[in-house]
Amino acid sequence: MSTTIAGPDGKPRCHWCTATPEYLAYHDNEWGFPVGDDRHLFEKLSLEGFQAGLSWRTILAKRDNFRAAFRNFDFDQIARFTPSDVERLLADKGIVRHRGKIEAVIHNARQAQQLVAQEGSLAAFVWGYEPAPQHLAAPQTVSISAESLALSKALKKRGWKFVGPTTVYAFMQAMGLVNDHAVGCAIRAEVELARRNFMRPGG
Repeated sequence: MSTTIAGPDGKPRCHWCTATPEYLAYHDNEWGFPVGDDRHLFEKLSLEGFQAGLSWRTILAKRDNFRAAFRNFDFDQIARFTPSDVERLLADKGIVRHRGKIEAVIHNARQAQQLVAQEGSLAAFVWGYEPAPQHLAAPQTVSISAESLALSKALKKRGWKFVGPTTVYAFMQAMGLVNDHAVGCAIRAEVELARRNFMRPGG
């Protein structure tokens, strides 16, 4: 089966992005473009944790609700959440109401504060695990990598939760640490240009 499919404008795109209308804009404007903003990186790690066992479509449809519920994923604010905030979130029908995942985001926010205090930024830490070009697998052929295993292990060692290697690899794909757009995808070159021009944090 081809790895690309024609989009509404006739240009080839990654096959997965036509599975549901919500995916197209996400694929064209977000997925794979490099991100160096701590808040955005923390948001994506959190949402990937919520996705465990669910589809990204479910999370994407609720993303604005998640942002409202979690103070736009400002981890300094989330770190101050109390048990009453957990109960508030468990009652919020606009998000995924899973106690373990909700508590993990709050816990991880506190770990993020510690990491920033030690490393300077979450971005600098995460981008330290960007794979070398020669280590990359063919696009969309793997769900983990040596780098995602290493980053997962490093985060877990610092006490983070819901950051297994598959979750971390999906995060790396989405945040531009790898360009996993299919070789024939019209967006692949845009992402590659953005990655080439991206100023690596802490570099």
